Amino acid sequence: MDNETKKLIRTLGSLSTLGLTMALSICLGAFFGYYLDKKFGTSPWLFLVFFVFGIIAAFRNLYIMYKKAKDV
Repeated sequence: MDNETKKLIRTLGSLSTLGLTMALSICLGAFFGYYLDKKFGTSPWLFLVFFVFGIIAAFRNLYIMYKKAKDV
């Protein structure tokens, strides 16, 4: 296998995890916020705050993966 094909496979492998990474970031933020809301009785505020943090983390990961794919 030549070097160009290896680069392509490596890039496709890292980009294939994009959807999973974004969904997991958002779900973890939402779950953590929901848990804290139930614990402290602050519904829905902590859920919303951590849900937004999850979205921010997802787009941060998207940007990092974009930069890696662009550099390769």
